[in-house]
Amino acid sequence: MEKGFFKKAIAVAGGIISAIFTIVPEDIFKYGIVACNWPDAVVVCANRLIVCAVVIVLSYLGYYLYFTYRRSVTISEKSNTIKVEYKNLFKVKKGKKVINFDECFSTTVGSNPENVKPGSVCGQYLAKHPINDMSDLIKSAGIQPTGESRYNSTPSYTSGTLIPKDDYLLMAFAKLDEQGLGRMTYDEYLDCLDKLWEQIDLYHGTDDVYLPILGSRITRFDKDLTQQELLDIMIASYRLHPKKLKKPSTLHIVCKEREGFSLNNVFGVC
Repeated sequence: MEKGFFKKAIAVAGGIISAIFTIVPEDIFKYGIVACNWPDAVVVCANRLIVCAVVIVLSYLGYYLYFTYRRSVTISEKSNTIKVEYKNLFKVKKGKKVINFDECFSTTVGSNPENVKPGSVCGQYLAKHPINDMSDLIKSAGIQPTGESRYNSTPSYTSGTLIPKDDYLLMAFAKLDEQGLGRMTYDEYLDCLDKLWEQIDLYHGTDDVYLPILGSRITRFDKDLTQQELLDIMIASYRLHPKKLKKPSTLHIVCKEREGFSLNNVFGVC
């Protein structure tokens, strides 16, 4: 990011400087910042150098402030757009919001290993929108179990499968181990994303879609993946998938600011 940031600042400064030197008559630089009894050529050269230095410093400062305080980045391609932004998923008033459950669509919130954690996206959703009978939602969506979880042999569903409910899309995500903990391999994560993009194409209609960085907090992977790396994987998977939201609809990936993560390091953004 730092290399790209410096290049952008220099490029902008170069454009501004060229415009100034093209538009402003040379005689102006004889009576500018430096005005003394030096030869005219020396005065003009000194004033030009000062202008260059001021423009470069201001451009660098402007880009520094922009990169430091921006709240979103956009990756725009010919037919689709991805927007990564700092935002609270539950304060989004429009579009479809993806909520990731485990592979069994568990709804019991608590502190036990097998419970949905209160601080997770799923836990926050259930606190705001309690579900009394998940089996009815599953039945109305017409989806069938594809196996049994290792946890209590509970019926499980393919990771990435969505159930529409109002403005939300409830998603089967992490696989459960014998203790009820969410675990996924890297390959399972990629398969989940492939399924998810297909399902979003099925359910989003003409709405924008908002989803969190999947697996960034509680899910245990077979590889050490940071939130930044998980986001990059999601973006790369979406860009390579044949089914995307067509413009003007946008895929939004929302997250909170935290240590070790920066919008400036998002894959595909400089």
